Amino acid sequence: MITYYRLWDKLNRVHKKRKDLLEILSPATLNKLRKNETVTTETINKLCVYLDCQPGDLLEFEPDEND
Repeated sequence: MITYYRLWDKLNRVHKKRKDLLEILSPATLNKLRKNETVTTETINKLCVYLDCQPGDLLEFEPDEND
C-alpha cells in the first residue's frame, strides 16, 4: 500500500498545513491523500512542484499483509 506520511512530514517541515494544499488540489483529492487512497500521477506532480521535492519525499510503499 502507498502511504503519504512523508507528505505530512514534509508539510510540517516547510511550515504549511494540510489546508494549504487546497491552493493546488480539490477537497476530494486532499481527502483521498488523508485516507491513503489512490491518486493520479498528475496529483503527485502538482505536489512535487508545490513543495519543490521528488515523489519519494512524499510517499512510501508499505507491504500489505494481504498481498
